[in-house]
Amino acid sequence: MSCIVFYEKPGCATNQLQKQLLRSCGMQVKVLNLLIQPWTRDTLRPYFGEKPVEEWFNLSAPAIKYGSLDHRSLDPEQALTLMLNNPLLIRRPLIRFGEHHLAGFDLARLNAMLPCQGRFPIDSIDPLDGCSHGQESPVGCVPTTLEVTA
Repeated sequence: MSCIVFYEKPGCATNQLQKQLLRSCGMQVKVLNLLIQPWTRDTLRPYFGEKPVEEWFNLSAPAIKYGSLDHRSLDPEQALTLMLNNPLLIRRPLIRFGEHHLAGFDLARLNAMLPCQGRFPIDSIDPLDGCSHGQESPVGCVPTTLEVTA
């Protein structure tokens, strides 16, 4: 059985659905708390690959959702500094499979990198990347207790 390391925000309903989908394809999922992980620039940066900096962010994070942070104007170093200080800003989940790193739940990329290639029914699943409350919801992404999950 192949193992994925899955960094989540505990209690996130969308992360729950994402983990269920991975497990349904026979993947073993090691779940870690994204919010208390001791991130460094070197450990966090690989998850974003070649994505533009503005795509590194969790759009439901309060600072972005309510306009106190313009994530579109940041360079990579500024973005990483902000994320290291406030992990709620990090787009999630962060997924590591072997040498592969991914920020967000991109079904097309997962289909390409995991041994269950082609098993994710991309056409028939509602988007699983983003807050299940929706971008317009006043609930959005709020801090929860910082417990380690396994």
